[in-house]
Order: sequence, then structure tokens, then C-alpha cells
Amino acid sequence: MATTDTGTERQDPPSAKWRQLAFGVLCMAMIANLQYGWTLFVDPIDAKFHWGRAAIQFAFTIFVATETWLVPVEAWFVDRYGPRIVVCFGGVMIALAWLINSQASSLWMLYGAAVVGGIGAGSVYGTCVGNALKWFPHRRGLAAGATAAGFGAGAAVTVVPIAKMIASSGYQDAFLYFGLGQGAIVVLLSFLLRKPSVAVPMQRKSLRLPQTKVDRTPREVVRTPVFWVMYAIFVMVASGGLMAAAQIAPIAHDFKVADVPVSLFGLQMAALTFAISLDRIFDGFGRPFFGFVSDTIGRENTMFIAFATAAAAIVLLLSYGTNPLVFVFSTAIYFGVFGEIYSLFPATCGDTFGSTFATTNAGLLYTAKGTASFLVPVASVISATYGWSAVFSIIIGLNVAAAALAMFVLRPMRARYLAQGPALAPDTMEESGPARLARTSV
Repeated sequence: MATTDTGTERQDPPSAKWRQLAFGVLCMAMIANLQYGWTLFVDPIDAKFHWGRAAIQFAFTIFVATETWLVPVEAWFVDRYGPRIVVCFGGVMIALAWLINSQASSLWMLYGAAVVGGIGAGSVYGTCVGNALKWFPHRRGLAAGATAAGFGAGAAVTVVPIAKMIASSGYQDAFLYFGLGQGAIVVLLSFLLRKPSVAVPMQRKSLRLPQTKVDRTPREVVRTPVFWVMYAIFVMVASGGLMAAAQIAPIAHDFKVADVPVSLFGLQMAALTFAISLDRIFDGFGRPFFGFVSDTIGRENTMFIAFATAAAAIVLLLSYGTNPLVFVFSTAIYFGVFGEIYSLFPATCGDTFGSTFATTNAGLLYTAKGTASFLVPVASVISATYGWSAVFSIIIGLNVAAAALAMFVLRPMRARYLAQGPALAPDTMEESGPARLARTSV
């Protein structure tokens, strides 16, 4: 570790954190298709094997569950050994996952590939977000949002090439070549990642952003009610977004707009392809934008605005989604405000529980996405029985409820929790408040 002439630790130059942020964003972009490109493969796989949408979409559920539920384990390695080895491992796993997908001749092979891909994606995702929180403790919303933007927008530039390759060469070739390429890039980028040389001092920039003075351990975090309220809100919002992300292609086909040409911004392409591309762009832009907004007006205020807007976008899709232009714009608006959960919740977690264990604590909260993923195949069943209007109604209700919980439950609960400070820590019997403060101050 670098030292000055007086023997004190020297902080990294200001440019270092921006380089690390850029490397993390690029890594995230390379794993985006594992989630957001999946919808392009569902119908081609079904056309070849006739397994049914619900059975195929269960692979998506397995992927998301594995990706999220193992993040705390992967984060444990990151907090102790640094980000490089974990991200390198993740790159190998995501390449292997799509290689298996390209050869899958049974549902069990498809499900096995989902497990492998989930392990790889979680290794990359949890590491890059946690690393950003450590490098930017005073701009957590912006940093987490920018990093998550890579995951949200990363599929935008590859949607059209993947769709064209599926149409011309088959989905197996698309799995094979894109999987190997994405995995190789992640492995190369992993060697450029590192954690800060020394802890960056936390800066309380605004009274709208109450931040803890004590770094909580994962054991302490999971014993606090405020964590579980955040977890519940995360599940409610994520479930709707995951259902929409996994089902957008089937929805477009059932609405009979998938192949209808749409002309926008001087471009013309099929409504489904246009929607997925624009959704990724809006999703990617929305994550750092809402993170920045939350750094200014507060986390819960931003959540309320985003969740309410998401509900309105689904109302628009439900009412007029059979119009291809409305389909494209309503889904873009929805994903533009949905993706902010991946910047707001890590930032809120860091504000509430501190920086030292930020990767692991954010990983624990991120498992909510895995819990939410189990509603994705349920959406296929509900749509087959009651139509998409029932699915959309559920998404609307979840977002409205989440907006109310964020504003009227989470905000006052977090304020009370932070006001009590060290005295609220469940393990204070093992270590005094002043001792903990001295040990964990950053």
C-alpha cells in the first residue's frame, strides 16, 4: 500500500475512482444479455422443442434466483480478497452458461445452464456494485446507478445483432458466439479492477441524505426491521419488472405488434426489436439519473416518484398497448423508472448500514430480486388463464403499494433507526458503541 514520507497511507488519485467505475460499467454491460436478451430466445426455443413458455421461463427464474441468492457468498470473497478473482471467475461462468445453452436438448440442460449463468452474473454484478459503493461513499446513488446502468443498457447495442443472428443462423449460434465473446471481455476487464487503497472518508452532503456513523456487519443488518422493509419493497417492484422483462416478447406477439414496423428518430424496425432496444436505453439512463436525483432530494422521495410513474406506464400499456407506437413508448417509460431500484436500494443500504461491509450488505438486499423472480413463470400461467390484463393489474398494484410503503413507512423508520445510532446495534453487548465507532469510522 502506498505511503507518504511520514508513513501515513496515501489515498488514490481522484481519477482512479472514475476508472474503476468505468471498468465496472463495462463488466456489467457484458452480462446484461443473460437477463435482458433472454426474451429473444424464448419463442425460438419453444418452436424447436415445444416445451411451453412457462417451462422455458422457469430457466429465467432459476437464473435470477441463483444470480441473486449467492451474491452474499460471492461478496464475502470480494470483501476479503478483492474484486479481481471473483469477476474473473464470473466471466468464465457466463461464457460456459451460454455454451451449454447452445447445446441444450432438454429442459434440465437449460436449467443447469441457468444455474451456471446465475453464479457468473452474480459474481460480476455484486462485485461491481459493491466496489462502486466503496469508491463513492459520498455519491452512492450516482455510482450505483452508473454501474447498474451497464447492466440495464448493456443489451441495447446487441439486441439487433442477436435478433438478426437468431433469424439467420438460429438461436444456438447466438448463444454460442455472444456468450464466448462476452465472457472473454469480462475476464480481461477483471484484471483492471481493485478496491480503494484506503477507506474514502464519508461526506454528509445534505440533511436529505441521513447516513449512518456506524458500519453494521451483515449479522446486525439482517436483525433490523428496516432491512426487511427495504427487502419487501424491493421484491414488490422487482417482481413486476422481471415479469415484464422476461415476457415482453410473448406480450408483443399476443398483442400482434411484434413484427409491425415502427418509425422513430429516423429509424425503422419491428416494434418488438425497437421496444427492447429503447427499453434498454431508457433503463440504462434511468439508473444513474434517479441515483443522482436521490442524492439531491432523498432516497424515499425518489422511490415514490419512480414507482408511481411505473404504475402509470403499465396503465397506459394495458389500455393502448395494441398500438405498436404506444407499446414501444409505454414499455420504454416503464423500464426507465423500473431500473432505478438497482441504484436506489444499494445506495439506501449503504447510507443505512455503512461502507465497510457495503458489498455483502448490498448483496443481502439484492437477493430480493431472486425472491421476486419466482413470479415470472407464474405470470405465464396467469396470462394463459386470465389474459395479460390480470398480470398488468398485479404489476400496477405492487408499484402503488411500494410507493406508499417507501414514503410513509420506510422513510420514518429509517430516520428513527439512524437517529438512535450505535445504541441500536444488536451486538453492542459484545462491543461498546464508542469502541465500534473508533473501529468502523470511515
